[in-house]
Amino acid sequence: MYLLKSSACFDSAHFLSGYNGKCANIHGHRWKIEVEICGEQLASDGEKRGMLIDFGDLKKEVRSLAESFDHALIYEAGSLKPDTLAALVSENFRLIELPFRPTAENLAKHFFDSLNAADLPVKSVTVYETPENCAIYTEEI
Repeated sequence: MYLLKSSACFDSAHFLSGYNGKCANIHGHRWKIEVEICGEQLASDGEKRGMLIDFGDLKKEVRSLAESFDHALIYEAGSLKPDTLAALVSENFRLIELPFRPTAENLAKHFFDSLNAADLPVKSVTVYETPENCAIYTEEI
């Protein structure tokens, strides 16, 4: 089995609605997405001979995903009062509404699913909230 890894970082804020602790407040992270892909067969001919996938293609997908979340407030649908949401929109803040609570665990699965939909043979996605704390999502392949 061949494994390749690529990573990208983004800066965004979030909060955990209904949480009893510091994370109920809006706060930011330097998020890191680490993606591991796998496969048993390398390309046998052409310009990608001897490769599982071109690192350039893998990096492009991972960076694009990270850039789509960069410098935004990530929040769960229904977790902001309509007036609060309207005020943020009127200030032209970059907002990303998700149908789930924006935990590292849920983001890891979300990124896994997004990259899988891009036809990458994803083995796992790791999302770091801090350099010491991360969540990993993987499925049996």
